Amino acid sequence: MAIADRSGLPIAAWVTSASPHEVTLVEKTLDACFLRRSPCRLVGDRAYDSDPLDARLWKERRIALIAPHRSARKRPKTQDGRALRRYRRRWKIERLFAWLQNFRRIHTRYERHVENFLGFVLLGCARILLRHL
Repeated sequence: MAIADRSGLPIAAWVTSASPHEVTLVEKTLDACFLRRSPCRLVGDRAYDSDPLDARLWKERRIALIAPHRSARKRPKTQDGRALRRYRRRWKIERLFAWLQNFRRIHTRYERHVENFLGFVLLGCARILLRHL
């Protein structure tokens, strides 16, 4: 999991196994933020369409979650088209993942322990940030 700012630069990264759903990892990734302040908006894909997550992020952290609704949604829609216009800029997080894939130790996970792999991911984030200073 990674969180990028509006320029596509990393502001948080978190690594775990592949089995948990993305919705359960959002708070852990926000806790690992590099900045003092957390972002005011979080843009995610359709996997983040969760009303409990949306309510929890707004109540505890004052973060507005912007995610398009899934097609099989049973509850009424909670977002209109105005906030979803920001979803068009989601390509910037995909660009961040492409930048991280340029590092061989991140592209192919040679590390057995999650802590070591997280260290290399954070080192890659630091190199990306230093390159853009």
